[in-house]
Amino acid sequence: MQAAAETAPSADATVYAAEVHARLRSAWMRVLRRRAPAVARAVESGAERWDETAYAEHLQAATIWFHLQQIMDENLAIREARQAERSGAARDVPGSFARALADADPDARREMRRLLAEAKLSVGPTITAHPTEAKRVSVMEIHRRIYRHLVQFESRRWSPQEETRLEQRLEMEIDLLWLTGELRMERPSLAAEIDWGLQFYRTSLIAAVPRLYERYRSAVEAEFGAGFPGTACLKFHSWIGGDRDGNPNVTAEVTRMALERSRDMMRGVYVAALDEIVQRLSLSDRLVPVPPAERAALERIVTRRADDPAACAQRNPNELFRQAAAAIAQAVAAGRYAHVADFIADLETLDRGLQAIDAGLLADLLVRPLIWQVNVFGFRAHTLDIRQNSEVVTRTLRDLWQATGEAPEPLSPAWSARLRAELGKPDLPYVNRERLGPEAAELMALLELMREIRSGADPQAIGPFILSMTRSADDLLAVYLLARYAGFGAERLPLKVVPLFETIEDLRAAPAVLRDVLEVPVAARSLRDGSGQIEIMLGYSDSNKDGGFVCSTWSLDRAQRAITRALARSGLKPVFFHGRGGSVSRGGAPTERAIAAQPRGTLNGALRLTEQGEVVTARYANTGTAAAQLELLASSVLRHSAQPAFEAVDPEAEDVMETLSSLSQTRYQTLLQHPAFLDYFNQASPVNELALLRIGSRPARRFGAQSLSDLRAIPWVFAWSQNRHMISSWYGFGSAVEDFCTVRGERGTAQLRKLFDRMPLFRLIVDEVEKSLVLARLDIAEDYAALVDDRAGAEAIFSRVGAEHGRSSKAIEMLTGQGIGVRFPNFLTRVARNDGTLRAAHAAQIGLLGALRADPAQDRRIRLMQTMNCISAGLGWTG
Repeated sequence: MQAAAETAPSADATVYAAEVHARLRSAWMRVLRRRAPAVARAVESGAERWDETAYAEHLQAATIWFHLQQIMDENLAIREARQAERSGAARDVPGSFARALADADPDARREMRRLLAEAKLSVGPTITAHPTEAKRVSVMEIHRRIYRHLVQFESRRWSPQEETRLEQRLEMEIDLLWLTGELRMERPSLAAEIDWGLQFYRTSLIAAVPRLYERYRSAVEAEFGAGFPGTACLKFHSWIGGDRDGNPNVTAEVTRMALERSRDMMRGVYVAALDEIVQRLSLSDRLVPVPPAERAALERIVTRRADDPAACAQRNPNELFRQAAAAIAQAVAAGRYAHVADFIADLETLDRGLQAIDAGLLADLLVRPLIWQVNVFGFRAHTLDIRQNSEVVTRTLRDLWQATGEAPEPLSPAWSARLRAELGKPDLPYVNRERLGPEAAELMALLELMREIRSGADPQAIGPFILSMTRSADDLLAVYLLARYAGFGAERLPLKVVPLFETIEDLRAAPAVLRDVLEVPVAARSLRDGSGQIEIMLGYSDSNKDGGFVCSTWSLDRAQRAITRALARSGLKPVFFHGRGGSVSRGGAPTERAIAAQPRGTLNGALRLTEQGEVVTARYANTGTAAAQLELLASSVLRHSAQPAFEAVDPEAEDVMETLSSLSQTRYQTLLQHPAFLDYFNQASPVNELALLRIGSRPARRFGAQSLSDLRAIPWVFAWSQNRHMISSWYGFGSAVEDFCTVRGERGTAQLRKLFDRMPLFRLIVDEVEKSLVLARLDIAEDYAALVDDRAGAEAIFSRVGAEHGRSSKAIEMLTGQGIGVRFPNFLTRVARNDGTLRAAHAAQIGLLGALRADPAQDRRIRLMQTMNCISAGLGWTG
């Protein structure tokens, strides 16, 4: 059996962690004694229940402490990585480029060299509009300052008086947390959501990129020699302001606003960086003559870019480098760079000039970091993706056809025939937009905006049209036809349409859907990029809600391999876009291991994935953490892409996984189809009260219905985590293993253990189920079940949950040979440290739910919102 999945921290790290914990706890307690003395006394006495009259203060104190612990964990992780590098080398740091290159065998190293030399490494984190971040921006800013205070304490150079002042500043920030409203009392506007997303660029991501590139350059030059031509390929995307799936508030004007705000932000960032460069470049031409070629190039920059070239030269006489940098800054501020390539070319000229006068350090430390940033962020910060639901697309095409006559029944043979016929026509009839309904007119306005941006100076500012709930070729073809009506042309549309396959059924149908689309010439020409790649998005959240964790995970793996084979027959390769969330139920897992578990031959050096809500905060709130996460992401993609493209199919493993998937889905669906299940879900969880927690601009349901199928995956997971059932991340696993072993006997047990030892995907499933079982608390869950009116129905559902929990725990112990959670001591410690406080928060929530449902008093609503926020903070996610 393999070793434990976690390693113990070093002795130094343990000592340092105790110091940080004591420092934060002491400062937090001082604030409590001043602001909430009764709460402070309860904490000191270890009280397990809270006085109902002081719920608000208890919940506020607990939420702050949970967040302080998360900040502490982040600080400890980054410090441990620095310590590892300080005591050894970069190749000793897990998740680093150097480590990936050092661990590679000769064949893998050659493949890495090829991927990097040909710039085939492409990693695309996508900041999404999923509303899983409950913290306000003001609170997040305080958290960042607390993190920086902890970093300052790492230095041992402070005098006693200076250290006292640092302690006071730390206490001041915690006090400010107490005085700052934690909850949003109003649902955030889309403008606020856009600013929330951009804030990560301002505070960490832009500064993190040079660190990433420096570590990349150091690693590849140490491995392949100085001047190695490859570059770390990083491209950010965002859905904030572009995702309108079920959110009618996102309009074409909102999308335009998002584009403008990100552009204005980046111009401001570059002007500030250039102003700093101007201040530093006080090089005198009289002391260091500039070679003629470089001088002429720099003078051309001043002539072409400055507001007033003569005044620019007079203001900085005999300082040509300063003149050129000032001219570049003025051109950026005035928006005179039509293309980002021209901006980069001028910065490269500045860089070459400094190198020519042997000022390489100035070039490397001042100019080169800005060049890297401009290469990654351009004038846009990110590419703004567009997402819309296939049902909206279908309704829009129906309205458009009805505006010119009769429309066939949607998705009927007549519909499909007309769709293909019109796509093949060189010209389409004019449609008066005033005859369209509001929904159709809005989608057509969006497509016209996309055409405008795609044909403008920065076509990369707008990304693909991601079609959620893609179920047929007609869904995708309809987007292309609507784009043609919006003026995109007829031969090859400069619009990338990305199918999003979400449910289990849709994942299974994906290869056939793609084959059907590729039979339509205009779609085939438009789908593929210049290198013969097609982007395809996979939905983790809805497939989990549809089939359960085991079935979803296996279906996603199988779909990737099937899609890869199907496209290969047409000489194409997929680029998979993984719609992961933070929790296990929504695809969340340790980055490196999740990537390593992907099927071989499906990465090819390129990966896109969503970074959602509180995951964005956890990974990208601070520069050091952001740089480490980006390096881990890129190095993991590089490492896995260098493996042999295809591995021999193991029929036994396929058979075992297919059987487990089917068995687990059957047990999961049996629970969901129980007559009492829907009432149990609604009453034994705060899912209906979720609307009180103002964590996003969009509704919890796509189209306003009250069915499970219409419920978004985020509130589905949110509800099961708040009531500690956690069924979305483990239910069905135990029954699948038990039934499998019952039928196959000892041979079945041996097959499962072999799979656990040898198959990364199955091991990942086992690991994540085990951690989810640790988080589930059936005694707490039972208290929520008591809220259900139908007692017989509640007992029927809860007894099934309890029995399945027992079977799943037994299955884990059989496979690992250890008790639940033993392999994850660090995880167990983190869970245990919050257990008592979380139990008190759950007790408060259960009491408030019952009282609020009987009498919806306003003060209870606010306190219930606090319980949701507190429990989310204690668990580390909302959904």
